[in-house]
Parts: sequence; structure tokens; C-alpha cells
Amino acid sequence: MARVMLVSGEGKITVNKRNLADYFPQDTLIKKIKDPLSLTNTESSYDVIVKVSGGGVSSQAGAVALGIARALLQADESHRSTLKKEGLLTRDPRMVERKKYGLKKARKRPQFSKR
Repeated sequence: MARVMLVSGEGKITVNKRNLADYFPQDTLIKKIKDPLSLTNTESSYDVIVKVSGGGVSSQAGAVALGIARALLQADESHRSTLKKEGLLTRDPRMVERKKYGLKKARKRPQFSKR
């Protein structure tokens, strides 16, 4: 879950009171987070303050990107078509499948023996 605040500024991104590059060390994740800002040409218009928790590093980056995209929409509705075309306004619906009784995991069955 990510909480995003956009404040007018020079483009500094803070995640959990840490610099973006310190919290997300991979360049691909940083690019994923900066995508909504770069597509709308607002990289240097806002400072972004994020509080994120839960999940892994990649899913946290996705949550932050979704939060930034939604915050940009609240600031300026004209960005909707650009963000929607890139799929940045869509939440990832995948969830962990529950474990079923009689099985070892969600779909893994115990070994079958013919004799």
C-alpha cells in the first residue's frame, strides 16, 4: 500500500523518509516509479513524498507508480488519456491463491502412487 503526496517543488522523490535511489536500488524500479512523471512532463514540477508498506520491492514500486499517477490526475485531469494509454491507472489484481485442504499448497498435490 502506498500513500503519495505531491508538493510543488523541483522533482525530489522521498520514499519512507529516504531518497528514492536508497530505497529502490534497481534502475528498472526507479524508471517504473518515474514513468507517470516523465510521460506527463511534470518531473521538475512536483516533489513526491511516499509512504509505502507491504509486499516485495517490485510490488511496492508498482504501488508507488499507481499512487503517483492517481495523484497527478487529482492535480490535473488532462493527464488521464496519457496515463491510461500507458496502463498506469490500472491496479494489479493478482492475489495469492489460498491453500486448499487435501493439497500441500494452493495447487500442488501429494505424490500419487499406483501400487
